[in-house]
Amino acid sequence: MTQLLSLSRAARLAGVTRAELQRRIRRGEIQTFEGEIAVSDLLRVYPSVSLEKTGMLEQVEHIKAAAVPRNFDADTELPSPEVLVSRIHSLSKALGQKVALVEAQDQLLDELHAALASAAEKRESAAALLDWFDQRRTQIAAQPVAEDHTRLLAKDTFLRIMSASVKIIPSGHEFFVDGAESILEAAVRSGLRMSYGCSSGNCGACKVRIVSGDVWKLNEHDYVLSEREKQMGYVLACCHTAITDILLEAAEARSVDDLPEQEIRAQIRKLEHESSDLIILHVQTPRTQTLRFMAGQRARLTLDTGASVELPIASCPCNGRNLQFAVRRDGNDFSHALFEQASARQPIDLKGPYGSFVLHEDATDPAIFIAVDDGIAPIKSLIEHAISIDTIEAFYLYWSVQEPEEHYHRRWCRALQDTLDNFTFKPLIAADADTLMALLRLDLTDLPGLRFYLAGSSVLISSLRSQLVAAGVTDDRIASEIV
Repeated sequence: MTQLLSLSRAARLAGVTRAELQRRIRRGEIQTFEGEIAVSDLLRVYPSVSLEKTGMLEQVEHIKAAAVPRNFDADTELPSPEVLVSRIHSLSKALGQKVALVEAQDQLLDELHAALASAAEKRESAAALLDWFDQRRTQIAAQPVAEDHTRLLAKDTFLRIMSASVKIIPSGHEFFVDGAESILEAAVRSGLRMSYGCSSGNCGACKVRIVSGDVWKLNEHDYVLSEREKQMGYVLACCHTAITDILLEAAEARSVDDLPEQEIRAQIRKLEHESSDLIILHVQTPRTQTLRFMAGQRARLTLDTGASVELPIASCPCNGRNLQFAVRRDGNDFSHALFEQASARQPIDLKGPYGSFVLHEDATDPAIFIAVDDGIAPIKSLIEHAISIDTIEAFYLYWSVQEPEEHYHRRWCRALQDTLDNFTFKPLIAADADTLMALLRLDLTDLPGLRFYLAGSSVLISSLRSQLVAAGVTDDRIASEIV
């Protein structure tokens, strides 16, 4: 019996990204069976399975705190993280050995079936067949279980205890629910756009159907499901968590047209003065009303004075409650009020989302992100979302500004480059379209096979787009935004 793993689960076990696995699959190094990977193939490519590589040990303290009921007493208190991990690891190893033994017995049953069929055809005696069976069973019992196979099964068991895998139909998207977070929280964190509204069990917009697997109700909710809906397996994603790996049926926004225009009364959480003429504005929505948007889109901000501006959102949709914007002092009423009068906790109205400068999520080709000046805002959102869904093979960021100090997100850029082995950052000063095109030709091969995301001033972006098309890049592989 061949044990198969989903792509997401296999990536976690190997301690690599889904993008790396997909790259190996495309090169023929790993075979897939209906979108899943055999344990033997995973071990062949990644023979050294290390629990530490998953980063799960660092999550134990958080998961432990979230998992303990609020009304717990001394008898229900969990042990220290180190003891808890050791115990789970030991149980996982024992279970892995049992699973390996069951696989061996399944193999024996298959052989027995074939032997019975052969014996019946040859009219052999039952005694001879019984002797063969005893010998074969003794051989299997004496055969040592492959250590690497057992180790992988033990690790898989450990990860299944720490987090449950969720697969959505019909999209086929997968994500993990960690600790006691809700299904909805985990989906949003993973960059997926399931339908939801209040996030607190009042509206029913996040209703999903559990096709297989078990869930646990985290919170009571005011929205009433009909008896027929309950019988069919419907639950509210915002009020339930996954106990086991689950398959659920849920609607997802697949394009900008699927997202409704929303109006939210929010507040200014923080004002970061990057320079005398630039503020990074942090806006926080209420817990019961987060902004649903696609990476790269814009929102309209309105102060109580009536001053208003439409700006690109510079943060990931995986956290629609905490939004980031770059605001320049440019003489309009909004920037004047923000620089001279605004303060933290001040109310601000959000309206949106707008725009179609979004990520091609189904594409796994290397992505080239080119930002000019404040074009980094929507580009930053795209990159953070691309990292959260983990499907793109490689990232390249070219960011041109007029002066070196205007690379105000340089720490973010450097952190990504240090953390991700498939991310490359090139800071540029006053690069024009010809210079950018020359760099692309120098750094990259097969320009027509890449995807490009451009954001900046209209003249430069239009010129660069024309040059890319002249170099053989088809128009559908270039997305652009004028900032």
